[in-house]
Amino acid sequence: MTRQLHDQFAKQYLKELLAPLGQLTTSQDVSPEIRQVDVWFVPTASSSTERQLLGLLGQMASSDCVFEAFRNQPNPIEVRNCLLKLYSLHSQILRKARRENDAVSEAELPVLWILSPTCSANLLNGFGAKLDNTGNWVEGIYFLPEYQKTALVAINQLPTTEATLWLRILGRGETQKQAAREIEALPSNHPFRRNILEIVGRWYINLQTSQNLDEEDREVLMNLSPAYLKWREDTLQEGRREMVENLLQIRFSSVDEVLAGAIPSMLQLPSQELTRLLLTLSREELLERFGGGSN
Repeated sequence: MTRQLHDQFAKQYLKELLAPLGQLTTSQDVSPEIRQVDVWFVPTASSSTERQLLGLLGQMASSDCVFEAFRNQPNPIEVRNCLLKLYSLHSQILRKARRENDAVSEAELPVLWILSPTCSANLLNGFGAKLDNTGNWVEGIYFLPEYQKTALVAINQLPTTEATLWLRILGRGETQKQAAREIEALPSNHPFRRNILEIVGRWYINLQTSQNLDEEDREVLMNLSPAYLKWREDTLQEGRREMVENLLQIRFSSVDEVLAGAIPSMLQLPSQELTRLLLTLSREELLERFGGGSN
C-alpha cells in the first residue's frame, strides 16, 4: 500500500472524530525547514459525552497534541523525524507567545502520539519508552521520558474494548479486521457510525481502484470488506428512501407522518415493483397495503 493512501485516510479519519472536540489542522507546516505534522489538535470546550464516546482517542485529545500515524512500524529515523517536527512546533508556539507577550507553560506544549500497528521491544528500548505505571493509561501505550512529551502507541497491544475501537481500525491484520467488524455492528443511531463507515468505505474504494496491489493491500481490502459492504448497503437504502419520498411528494404534495411511517415497509419491495405502485395507487391504497393507518 502506498504511504500516501494510508496518510490520507488517517488524517480524514482523525479529523472526522476530533472535529467536535476542538480545532484540528492537518499537514501543518512547521519551521525552520518545511516539515509537516500529520494532525495537530487543540481542544476547545466540548461535552464530556463526545469525549467519552471516543474512549482512548478522546483521552489523548484532552490536551494539545500531535498525531503521527504509520501503516508499518516506524524505524528509529522516522521516530526521530517525528520528534524533530514536534520540537519545531514547540519552537513555533513559543515564538508566537513571545511576540504576543504571552506565556506558555510546559504542560501547555503539545504531546506527540505516534500511532503504529506494532512496536518491537528493540524500538521501545532504544527510545526508553515504558508503560504507564499510574494506572491512567491502558496497555499498549509506551511513554518516552517525561520531557520528551511523546508516546509510542502499539495498536496491536491495545485491549479489545469499545474504548480502543477508534484506534484499532488503524492497525493491521486481525486487529484491524476485528475493529472493522465492530464498526459495522455499531447501532444505527451511533453519532459516528454513518460518517466513519463512509470514510472507511471510500478508503476501500481507493485501494480497490489502485494499481499494482500487493499482499498487504489485499489484506487491508479483506479487513475492510465488511464495513465497506455495510456502508454500500446503507447508502443504497438511503438513496431508495429518498427516491420514495420524492415520488410521494410529487404525487401527494407533501409527506406527512402517516405516509412517512409506511416507507420502511415500502422499501422491502423490489425497486421496479415499488415504483409502479407509487405511481398508480392512491394514498389510501398505499396506506392500506403498507400500513401507517388511513388518516
